[in-house]
Amino acid sequence: MTNNVIDIKDLQKYYGKNLAVNDLNLSVQKGEIFGFLGANGAGKSTVIRCLLGLIHKTRGQVTLFGGQYGSLTESLAHIGYLPSESQFYPDMKVREVIRLAATARKRDCQAEAERICQILEVPLDKKIKDLSLGNRKKVAIVCALQHKPDLLILDEPTSGLDPLMQERFFALIKEACEAGTTCFLSSHNLSEVKNYCDRAAIIRRGELLRVDRIENLTRSQTKKITIWKDGKEEHFHFDGSSSQLLERLQDLSPSDFLVEELSLEELFHHYYEEVKS
Repeated sequence: MTNNVIDIKDLQKYYGKNLAVNDLNLSVQKGEIFGFLGANGAGKSTVIRCLLGLIHKTRGQVTLFGGQYGSLTESLAHIGYLPSESQFYPDMKVREVIRLAATARKRDCQAEAERICQILEVPLDKKIKDLSLGNRKKVAIVCALQHKPDLLILDEPTSGLDPLMQERFFALIKEACEAGTTCFLSSHNLSEVKNYCDRAAIIRRGELLRVDRIENLTRSQTKKITIWKDGKEEHFHFDGSSSQLLERLQDLSPSDFLVEELSLEELFHHYYEEVKS
């Protein structure tokens, strides 16, 4: 029996004549925090909407929980979804919105909701229309987590949160995953992916560029080279072997040089460089 909570095979999505996702293959294992990295417009939200059945895929196969729940509708009962932008009834109080979300799931979530609200300092008696962006994000987080789902699908979850609340949020996510929940985290915040995710995928223009463990992503064969020659400092990236690099350095004859691993930020931008014809 598969240990994958998400299986995506040959996923393709067109919007009219525009290709948004092309032949994407991806799996997410039970209990892991999986980062889904890409710039705005890379296709992250499209993949998530296909996963949740919010839009129809052009072709391909999506399997959740190894197919054990039979239908997407039944699977959704075990998922907590946090969209990048959440909309609530503006004149409702926060506690009413949280209770409505629990009622829609036909679950008693009061104890867990109160616990999360206390951790995130959620202003329960304010109306939604009077909330800041950060506090609206907190309400969305409570609605996604309060029923203790088996799978969390989070689209840019920390936008609007201050650093302290981001830290508390990820403490909640780590706690849930240690208890068996799986987290699929879409983000363009590279530091949070590096700090909290087990594995990550990089997507660009709807195509998957690489999937690996975080430590392997940051230990790429690509090296950042700095050389000093004739009083000048120069930088370049090098993808070859160590012997090839030594040959290159011998040809350049620098007075000194430095070889460094790429940071996740540099690796990300390296993958996103335009391919020159």
